[in-house]
Amino acid sequence: MGDKKYLLIIGDGMADLPVPELGGKTPLEAADKPFIDALARRSESGSVKNCPDGLPPGSDTAILSIFGCDPLKYYTGRAPLEAAAQGIKLSEGDLAFRCNMASLGGEDVPFEDKIIISHSSGGIEGEESKELVEWLFSQPEFAAAAKKAGVAVKPGLSYRHICVQTPGDGLGLVLFPPHDHLGERVGDNMPRGSRNAGVLAELMKLSNKLLPGHPINEERIALGKLPCNCIWFWAEGTACELPSFADAYGKRGAVISAVPLCRGIAAMTGLQSIEVEGATGELDTNYEGKADAAVRALCEEGFEFVAIHIEAPDECTHNHDLAGKLQAIANIDSRVVMRVCRELEERGEAYRMLILSDHMTLMATGAHGAQPVPFIIYDSTLPQTGPEEGYCEAGGAKGRYIENGTRLMNILFGG
Repeated sequence: MGDKKYLLIIGDGMADLPVPELGGKTPLEAADKPFIDALARRSESGSVKNCPDGLPPGSDTAILSIFGCDPLKYYTGRAPLEAAAQGIKLSEGDLAFRCNMASLGGEDVPFEDKIIISHSSGGIEGEESKELVEWLFSQPEFAAAAKKAGVAVKPGLSYRHICVQTPGDGLGLVLFPPHDHLGERVGDNMPRGSRNAGVLAELMKLSNKLLPGHPINEERIALGKLPCNCIWFWAEGTACELPSFADAYGKRGAVISAVPLCRGIAAMTGLQSIEVEGATGELDTNYEGKADAAVRALCEEGFEFVAIHIEAPDECTHNHDLAGKLQAIANIDSRVVMRVCRELEERGEAYRMLILSDHMTLMATGAHGAQPVPFIIYDSTLPQTGPEEGYCEAGGAKGRYIENGTRLMNILFGG
């Protein structure tokens, strides 16, 4: 047995408000998660505010906080963090955007009257998504408009791509996260606030003209899947730098996540990203693969700290899939947390583990919430007395309140 190991497990968007369909319980209260609940009763428990007031609530601001990077100091937008995951180096004057592959409803109505059906084209597969966005930017009409706007695409994984505008003007620009506005009119959520907003809106509108006729979309419709019939710009930001995790905490660490945001934060803080085959960022992700990769990193590869990020609860909530959110939480319990803990104990390893939701994602709206979220810190060598409720919002409220999530890493490593 070596030195104590440290783990961070983020169930993205697990926390929520009470849901009427669950009899007034939250998903964390209703989900089948006996192992995490048992840990919580032997853990330090509390609640923490990861999304500072004045900034958008979401994984970008929340996970920056969790990793000790004050968003009020370092946050310039989400897209630059995701760009870093692809090795994209932004220059001064560049403006980066997330470019989602989205689905709009309404064939015979003006673009502005169409409805935002899916922020991810129903979770479009990576290769199809990449082929579609590359095809779009190669079409003469769209290529000419994109060149005039100074916009180039950097294809990513799944429905998530990055666009970089050179030069880019973000002054006054307001963009809307599509996952926060499902079921709403496109016209109520178009880019606004500046001349550049009109430029970006025209590219989005043009994409809706061209994409529907692509054979991939025709095949998707035939298979009963949502077509990708629009690109959606949001999460604009400029170049930024983040402090070194190793310098701040003295730990060699790694991050396991299917989401570009987490891999980008890892790259910018000097943490290593570990790729896991079958990690999708959706409900069908490879939970066991993530757990096993974390154990190998800690026990065989010399890492002292590993973060496992699981996106599924957040994605299910955006899609108003309550059953999926409950299943995602149950999967985290039995297929990640229990698996990691049992393997570490079988190897005779001492460990401290922080489990939390980065932010709330609300079944009522499908949007993110900035409210405090519950956390537990379990120490295999120093069991404590935690809340009888287990790991949930009510249990967290009985513990100490941390008003700034940037303190979490110091608390985790303090034991």
